[in-house]
Amino acid sequence: MPLAEVPLLLLAGVLAGFVGSTAGLASLVSYPALLLTGLSPLAANVTNTVALLGVSAGTVAGSRPELTGQGARLRVLLPPAALGGAVGCALLLALPPGAFERVVPFLVAAAALLLLLRPRLERLRPGRLPPRHPLVLAAVGAVGVYGGYFGAAAGVLMLALAELVHDQPLARANALKNVLTGAANTVAALGFAVLGPVDWWAALVLGAGCVAGGRVGPVVVRRVDPGALRGVIALAGLGLAVHLFLSR
Repeated sequence: MPLAEVPLLLLAGVLAGFVGSTAGLASLVSYPALLLTGLSPLAANVTNTVALLGVSAGTVAGSRPELTGQGARLRVLLPPAALGGAVGCALLLALPPGAFERVVPFLVAAAALLLLLRPRLERLRPGRLPPRHPLVLAAVGAVGVYGGYFGAAAGVLMLALAELVHDQPLARANALKNVLTGAANTVAALGFAVLGPVDWWAALVLGAGCVAGGRVGPVVVRRVDPGALRGVIALAGLGLAVHLFLSR
């Protein structure tokens, strides 16, 4: 990896860690940064998944106060999230490389639109469901599959589920979301590390930045309304989706 790309990936990692731990869209920052280094869409995706382990490490470290008392929920929800990540990893590796390149602009656009519409969707959500409810377990598993396959906005989806399971402050729901998406990402990353075309130097540099950004994010969530940040990221995501679609 050229030395000139190190500052780009470090900065992208810090921003991705921060954004991932607050708005749930780390990949909308880190994935295009990897594309800028010349990696193919598939190599950028698997490298991104490995690097985002840094987000999980940073957010869990920064969210320990909010995770207190959530052990019972995690024991129920972690297995379907991890299983979903494994399925998503298998799908990405089994499908032809061209399949991912065809669908990724639409995944990015859907992620950005979901982020913009999240406040409206939250007003439509039904009453709380217990964590062991089959619909909850299936939904967590489905988000895990998406997270293992691509992952942009998986955090947004998981946050909505976390708030559906239990009525609690945003910071605590966000901490639960970070652990669940981290589980899906970790399982997928292990598969990619063995079987995928990971650029290890890029993953290391990007991951180091992710740790720092992920550590700061939970602290900010306790104090700042992420609405403005959410809008900026969503608009950037739509722009990226258009660019990827036109450059296919």
